[in-house]
Amino acid sequence: MTAAAHEYTIVALVQDRPGVLNRVSSMFRRRGYNIVSLAVGHSEQLGLSRMTFVVDCDDATIDQVRKQLDKLIEVIEVTDMTGLASVTRELALIKVASSPETRSEIIQLVDIFRANIVDVTIGSVIIEVTGDENKVDSLLTLLETFGIVEIMRTGRIAIPRGMPLI
Repeated sequence: MTAAAHEYTIVALVQDRPGVLNRVSSMFRRRGYNIVSLAVGHSEQLGLSRMTFVVDCDDATIDQVRKQLDKLIEVIEVTDMTGLASVTRELALIKVASSPETRSEIIQLVDIFRANIVDVTIGSVIIEVTGDENKVDSLLTLLETFGIVEIMRTGRIAIPRGMPLI
């Protein structure tokens, strides 16, 4: 009997240098780990970035992922955010086909989801939505009836709640 797989959120503090993303993602590829999403950005510390990985695997595999990340020289710290008190978010930009007849209905949906319209053209609107994946997915489902032209999603990012224990 195999252990059930589910999504784990791993945050790695890494050196902000060329090639680090390639080394880290190559480690996942070589071992056959599936990255569901990956987001990278500068941290509050000069010269360091944070990588947030969402990995779909079982408990034994996630332990291996953490151990393999810890072995990489460029990786300073690895935190499994799964189960921790944290704030998680995703950003999506959604281009939706619109006409003068459908625009007001789209605007109502955007308001309900506390999203923003960031661009309007004759035939489309671009919507920015931030929230957990369920919120983004729900808005996408409702917007499908208008015709989604293009979607760009960041993937999950996460930060622990409260102050770190010293």
